[in-house]
Amino acid sequence: VDLVESGGGLVQPGGSLRLSCAATGSGFSINGMGWYRRTPGKEREPREMVARITSGGTTEYANFVKGRFTISRDYAKNTVALQMNNLKPEDTAVYYCAADFTDNTGLWGQGTQVTVSS
Repeated sequence: VDLVESGGGLVQPGGSLRLSCAATGSGFSINGMGWYRRTPGKEREPREMVARITSGGTTEYANFVKGRFTISRDYAKNTVALQMNNLKPEDTAVYYCAADFTDNTGLWGQGTQVTVSS
């Protein structure tokens, strides 16, 4: 099983980006999926939760993205997306996709860089 991310890049403040993550492989069943990030200078700290969504569709957002980011999931395709609007320079970070499986294991994606700068 692997998590393949896409959609990062450079955007100006106030702009938008959409991150996507697909779980590939076979023989797995996913519970929750989510997005986390690690901002510059915090490489030694745990990734901070950005948004996550359960198998039942319940969503949770960090306070610093509420009203700007939206997480969505395609259960049939085992994908999760993060629509990021009104991006701010402080959103600059490496964003990681995460998945929790029904066998109580978890997996991280490789990370995708998001840079918000004029």
